[in-house]
Amino acid sequence: MLWRRRIEPFTRPLVYAFFRFKRGLTLGVRAVVTDEEGRVLLLQHTYVHGWYLPGGGVERGETAELAVVRELQEEAGVRALSRPRLVSAHSNEILHPGDHVLVYRIEAWETCASNAAGEIHAVGWFDPHDLPDETTRATRRRIAEALHGEEPDAMW
Repeated sequence: MLWRRRIEPFTRPLVYAFFRFKRGLTLGVRAVVTDEEGRVLLLQHTYVHGWYLPGGGVERGETAELAVVRELQEEAGVRALSRPRLVSAHSNEILHPGDHVLVYRIEAWETCASNAAGEIHAVGWFDPHDLPDETTRATRRRIAEALHGEEPDAMW
């Protein structure tokens, strides 16, 4: 599945152009989840480098809260037991015009089956003060905002 990472730089512009044409504006969600030791949940996709918070796109007819719960279960095998708490909202205009991302905190959860279907390369729990080198800058900022009380940046 790592072949996806090699072709992603070439396919990304086509995918985003399609979504811009089909939807105009896009809305994504990300989840900040910690375990009993205070470690944060991150994952790696098969199609792009880096460690990210779990999440994805909000589908038509779906609320953002339902989307973050669905994505968390699909990608990481984590079922939310409490209502997601909205932490921040961000514009991703620089990288993807018209894209916005909502970040939610999941306070209570349990493990469940994941059905990522080849989308996820790895899932891990990490000390928020000692994240893997490949953790994206945006992911690091969202963790600092959600867990350490830093002021949320309006830009992703």
